[in-house]
Amino acid sequence: METDNNQKTAVLWGGRTSNKPEEAAFAFQASIHIDKRLAQEDITGSRAHVKMLGKQGIIPPQTAAALDGELECIALELERGTLHIDENAEDIHSFIEGELTARLGTEGRMVHAGRSRNDQVALDFRLYLKNSVPCICKELDATARVLLNCAEEHLDSIMPGYTHLQRAQPVTLAHHLCAWVSGIARDLERFYDALKRLDECPLGSGALAGSGLPLDRAMTSAALGFTRPTINSMDAVADRDFALELASAAAITQTHLSRFCEDIVLWASEEFKFIDLDEAWSTGSSIMPQKKNPDFAELIRGKSARVTGNLITLFTLLKGLPYAYDKDLQEDKEALFDSLDTVSTALKNFRGMLASSRWNIERMETACSGGFLEATDAAEYLVGRGLPFRNAHEIVAHIVRECIENGLQSIAECSLDTLRRHSPLFNADIFERLHPRACVAARSLPGGPARAAVICQIAELRARLDSLNGRAVQEN
Repeated sequence: METDNNQKTAVLWGGRTSNKPEEAAFAFQASIHIDKRLAQEDITGSRAHVKMLGKQGIIPPQTAAALDGELECIALELERGTLHIDENAEDIHSFIEGELTARLGTEGRMVHAGRSRNDQVALDFRLYLKNSVPCICKELDATARVLLNCAEEHLDSIMPGYTHLQRAQPVTLAHHLCAWVSGIARDLERFYDALKRLDECPLGSGALAGSGLPLDRAMTSAALGFTRPTINSMDAVADRDFALELASAAAITQTHLSRFCEDIVLWASEEFKFIDLDEAWSTGSSIMPQKKNPDFAELIRGKSARVTGNLITLFTLLKGLPYAYDKDLQEDKEALFDSLDTVSTALKNFRGMLASSRWNIERMETACSGGFLEATDAAEYLVGRGLPFRNAHEIVAHIVRECIENGLQSIAECSLDTLRRHSPLFNADIFERLHPRACVAARSLPGGPARAAVICQIAELRARLDSLNGRAVQEN
């Protein structure tokens, strides 16, 4: 259908002002390049709105039907690529309404009765997030399950645990991976929890004071799949808490991924050699022929900076705004969209990188020898024989110092006489307790690295993932 381009791209507020911004100034305040991704949500909201207008007798029922039918056509044409969004439009709302007016004439101009762009954009934003955040949740769930599958394969793969990046105590690879998944499970819960609070429909709030027309807010809210309408019309257009919550959830998730990737970067180094990243997830050097760099892990780590920056952007954007709608809020979407896009891409890449990696089990277990990772177990041995922990700690510290002075790499290299010189509580069975595998097996409390404890962690984490996903399905 031929249309009048001037009619389609006209600004919605043109009646008030006689002078329009110059081209560069108009482009500066336009948001079509960002909010065009809200096209389908804008149409969905408009279809619910016109049906309500028709039912309430605000516009003729035949007009409501014509608007609904044409909006459906526009949605299909955009989806099929036979209609292209005009990048010269001010925003997606102007484009859709201009398209309707070009096609239906005066009837097209009835679509906005009882509505402001303020509640319209708030609606579109919430609808988009209700559709897109579950996709992030699926990425989190899939990533967690890849890690849990890997953990099940490495229940007995001994490795050093680190504090301050110093070898601390023996753990297992499975235990370490479950630590990562514990963080991801919290991330998943944060995203689902944020969805609950954005599940209110702002449509009908108008610019800030609602409408004098007999709108049925409950009807549009239910039609659009919201739990309820927003409570206060001013808050409905001013509120961006949901954007802050999701930006925060994204920043925490990306920070988790950054920390995981820091482990991987270290483990992939020649000094550690715990993990061998697949060549598809590595790059070479432009000058050093031997290099195999963990660039994907480093980039995931690096992108945490931009996601954290987006969160700060939103906080800074909102902190000084008076409480209603302000043009500043146009800047909210770019930051959040970028965060969600970044996290989604990072999760996909992280999952692929880990799934294709090979673990150097022998190297990890060898790294548990030396460095006195068994020192805490030696102290706990003495505690088990009645010695106060502080005394046991001091005794073992002196033993470690003596070992270092004599060039020994572990307490197990000492003779029993040497140990008994420090404490007569040591018996021959101490040596059974000092092997890395024995140290791990001894830590069978809930949450510990012992095989049975980690099996319970895997089962509990899987159950938590299932529960979160099941609860989300019920709520939606």
